[in-house]
Amino acid sequence: MRELVAGRLLAASAKHSFDPLTDIDWDAPLADGLPFLADHRQSLYGTPLWDRLSPAQRLELSRHEVASMASVGIWFELILMQMLVRHAYDRDPRTQHVQYALTEIGDECRHSVMFARLIDKLGCPAYGAGRSAHLLGRVLKTISTGPETFAAALIAEEVLDAIQRESMADEGIQPLVRAVNRIHVVEEARHVSYARDELARQVSAASGRQLAVARLVIARAALVISRQLVHPGVYAAVGLDPAAAASAARTSPHRRETLRWAARKLVASFDELGLIAGPGRELWRRSGLV
Repeated sequence: MRELVAGRLLAASAKHSFDPLTDIDWDAPLADGLPFLADHRQSLYGTPLWDRLSPAQRLELSRHEVASMASVGIWFELILMQMLVRHAYDRDPRTQHVQYALTEIGDECRHSVMFARLIDKLGCPAYGAGRSAHLLGRVLKTISTGPETFAAALIAEEVLDAIQRESMADEGIQPLVRAVNRIHVVEEARHVSYARDELARQVSAASGRQLAVARLVIARAALVISRQLVHPGVYAAVGLDPAAAASAARTSPHRRETLRWAARKLVASFDELGLIAGPGRELWRRSGLV
């Protein structure tokens, strides 16, 4: 079964892969007045702070929130590439399973360059993850060997995928952002299939003790990833107090609903595998994803 899945994904990659450097018109000017992210997906939407923002500030906030998510995307793709290299390191390179892992690494390299070009085009900083998250990512990419490897990948991929999938179909969003999202959504669909298949296999093979540890690591990853999507510096860029705005977003019922919406498929599949249970459930609650 593992080889059948990998073979199908390799065939799909051969037919439907992109080169963002040539498949996106990076020289085209940004469209005047169009947001970079829909209002209802911005982190402060539905809060008193949002009501006080001018239309220009809301537009600028959308620019910086997209840049922040792209920057976090690069951070996690760098982690994922290293985990995939470690996954392939101990396995037979003649198998289609390993060959797809290498193919996905190539995809993620191109995605990281694409996101970097997008951030530069938007004229925003490369916000990245916070210091503690950066250090935790260093640990995860170094020690993960079991279900937490592909579970963490799915958390990052599926939450962003839901937002990007909606955005790429919205003609009211900047064409450049839609083009970037389209490429990422098409290629990430294969990565999600690969990760889901391997995660289910690893969960079924894990001991009770291994699963208990994995549940905690996965829950911690969910909390860290959800908290990194919007860097506090984004709020400073539109004239807001970063700490106050971050707190408003974190406690916003609308923001929590957006996160639950984005994670709905992920949470359903993890529930089915028994990965959201035990002491880690509180971390999932704090993440806003459940």
